[in-house]
Amino acid sequence: ERETKNGKLVEVSRNFMATDKNTGDVYYFGEDVDNYNNEGKVVNHDSAWRAGAGGARFGLMMPGKPMVGQAFYQEIAPKVAMDRVEVVSTNETVTTPAGTFKNCLHLRESTPLGRDVSHKYYAPGIGIIKDDEFELAERPVAAR
Repeated sequence: ERETKNGKLVEVSRNFMATDKNTGDVYYFGEDVDNYNNEGKVVNHDSAWRAGAGGARFGLMMPGKPMVGQAFYQEIAPKVAMDRVEVVSTNETVTTPAGTFKNCLHLRESTPLGRDVSHKYYAPGIGIIKDDEFELAERPVAAR
């Protein structure tokens, strides 16, 4: 996962996840993080965490069968990452530059470590299509 600001790389994250074949639940086990300065050099690894280290535990990234009102922690790393999520809707219609998507999942993310609230939308068969101001620009080419 690459994050840029004003066209410059600011963060690269390597996320560790697994899917339960029986339930379809996706679990999040941590992330390695490289944070960059304006010169493109790694300056630290803040917000990195791994389940089993420093009191961190795995979280539920995405339930296989989300239900409105369901709430859970995606990240459980005390003082580092504590993202929690609530399922707002499972049937949103969302329009992005890539088109209009129906039956989208709407998640509201927050953290007790800050005041930020984020809204993410996932389209069936596509994945994430909107993350606050970021929107899917074009439809992905189907896998062959």
